[in-house]
Amino acid sequence: MDRGTVGSANRGRLHVDVRTEGLSEVVKPVGELDHHTADLLREPLERAVEQGRVRLVVDCSGLEFCDSTGLNVLLGARLKAEAAGGGVHLAGMLPVVARVFEITGAEAVFTVHDSLEAALDT
Repeated sequence: MDRGTVGSANRGRLHVDVRTEGLSEVVKPVGELDHHTADLLREPLERAVEQGRVRLVVDCSGLEFCDSTGLNVLLGARLKAEAAGGGVHLAGMLPVVARVFEITGAEAVFTVHDSLEAALDT
């Protein structure tokens, strides 16, 4: 099985865009979220909560891979956001990423939306 660059130390495999839209901080990771790239997502999520933006919407439509480390980043952000009175909404997950949440049961602790638009409408 050709795993390509999965597991390599190439941090260029994940790019994260952040923008504020209404009351939501929209964070869009694009690429592979794993042990090597997790901090690239963790940092903007934590920064948003520290700055009082506690309604986090993670647009997962560009997320091609997520391992347990990536899942833990999202779970940690959820705990911090909820402690501050907010929450984490996941939007537009590709089937390969949704499967990780389904297998681990993590989908039960997040608010999951089919699209970014649906997440922003709630």
